[in-house]
Amino acid sequence: MGGPITSITKEELKKLRIEELLERIKKPEKFGVFANFKEIILALNPTVEGEAISIYLEKKLRETKKKITRIGKGLPMGGELEYADEETLKSAFEGRK
Repeated sequence: MGGPITSITKEELKKLRIEELLERIKKPEKFGVFANFKEIILALNPTVEGEAISIYLEKKLRETKKKITRIGKGLPMGGELEYADEETLKSAFEGRK
């Protein structure tokens, strides 16, 4: 994690509604949500913008003291290795089980 968020504008960050998200996490019962959750799973598109937003959200969500993870990314089931680009292969190796 880290690095600058260069591909996201302030207007786009406002659209994320981070304060509302933090409020829902801190007081889930207020929103009729199961209050005893332990993990926040980020599921964003595997694009430069999605990666930048994930990094931003991880930094903002640290204060919740919840476990923060991302969905797996890499090669799809049935995908052909010969068609995979370098970044996809890197992600697949980093997320291997």
